[in-house]
Amino acid sequence: MEFGVLGPLYVRVNGATTAPSAPKLRNVLAMLLVHAGQVVPVPSLVRDLWDEDPPVSGLTTLQTYILNLRKMFSAVAGLTTAEVARDVLVTRAGGYALAAEAGVLDVHRYQRLVTSGREALVRGDDAAGVRDLNEALLLWRGPALADVPAGRVLESRRRQLEESRLAAFEYLVDVELRLGMYREVLAELAALTVENPLHEGLHGQYMWALHLSGRRAQALQVFHRLRGALVAGLGLEPGPQVQRLHQAVLNADTAFEPRFTVRRSAVAAPATAFGGGRSY
Repeated sequence: MEFGVLGPLYVRVNGATTAPSAPKLRNVLAMLLVHAGQVVPVPSLVRDLWDEDPPVSGLTTLQTYILNLRKMFSAVAGLTTAEVARDVLVTRAGGYALAAEAGVLDVHRYQRLVTSGREALVRGDDAAGVRDLNEALLLWRGPALADVPAGRVLESRRRQLEESRLAAFEYLVDVELRLGMYREVLAELAALTVENPLHEGLHGQYMWALHLSGRRAQALQVFHRLRGALVAGLGLEPGPQVQRLHQAVLNADTAFEPRFTVRRSAVAAPATAFGGGRSY
């Protein structure tokens, strides 16, 4: 079985994709997936389903949800419910767990690729770093758990995944800018700065890509848009890094070397070595 949480929730077996239709059933499945291989305590499941006001029948209802998920796994995987209870969705002391070996989860592959990509950049292998980070971001099909109603526990995990995606994107754009791929990153940075109006790192990268593409006026507009959002929303001025970028744009300085996320590697790979863009 394959499971997906980096976008709409899905379970896939032999190319056929399915997922529970009931919102709370989707919530329980998502909780188990994002903690795959770990015991999810019953109180955490109850809290995510009903916050601080569970019904009197909450525990019984949760047990029904677990039974329904086991029936779903049984139907799609061709296993008996007893086999599912033993090998896939297991009962543990105090809670339930989706067995780590039950299937392949997209977020686990994403995390492995991000780790290998960052390690490649640290050792100076830009080609491998860009390849792995690009492949990691291509696994995203939309916002994490886009179609799952999230309580406090699941929402915190969802936000963690989204922050990880932004960080991976920043690492990738940083090396792409150093490799001269200014125009290739403009469209994605334009969208992400609108979605994240207070994110100084993304705005700094967007400013620099515009500046190196010969679009100084637009780079300055990005700075003033960021500054306006920070002052209006938080009463803060942009940080020193963005201020230095702003000054470099004003001075038409293309020799300035900003440091966004990773240090310049010893060997830079040619820009032609890399593939297409990322869908999300």
